[in-house]
Amino acid sequence: MSLDVGARLKAVRKKGGLSQRELAKRAGVTNSTISLIEQNRVSPSVSSLKKVLDGVPMSLQAFFVEEMPAQQQVFYKSNELPDMGSGKVAMRLVGYNYDPRNLSLLHETYPPGADTGVDMLLHEGEEAGIVISGCLEVTVSEQVEILHAGDGYYFSSSQPHRFRNLGDQPCVLVSANNPASV
Repeated sequence: MSLDVGARLKAVRKKGGLSQRELAKRAGVTNSTISLIEQNRVSPSVSSLKKVLDGVPMSLQAFFVEEMPAQQQVFYKSNELPDMGSGKVAMRLVGYNYDPRNLSLLHETYPPGADTGVDMLLHEGEEAGIVISGCLEVTVSEQVEILHAGDGYYFSSSQPHRFRNLGDQPCVLVSANNPASV
């Protein structure tokens, strides 16, 4: 299941009665940024999308799961996991429709050269993960470590952080954060 980020942003903006210019002003970005995202000509990083959604205001979680069927589902097949990633990074969310959801559990895939974007991520809560295959460079504040299959991380998400695959193979990991940030 994949979300058309551009169409979704346009629908959210219109539902809020905002012009592209007004949303850009509120979010502190250019009008062309909003236009390019809505036309799917650029794929925003998670931090960039969060900045735009702060102008609505709307959380990342609401952006990705609002209007999806609400049911207390327990088991999720692979094709039922919505992709919350951006760019080349796939972040498939388990339990997207669990209400209330206080935890985000993600199955992430970083192709070679993929990363979470130039801007460091920063949000509430804690996050942890374990690399299943491949390798991943994880930056948390000033600390940088290359993790391999079986290695993991755990840190406060209020510290600036970033993830990059510098290897030549896809990196697969399972991560969790609390409170739910996607």
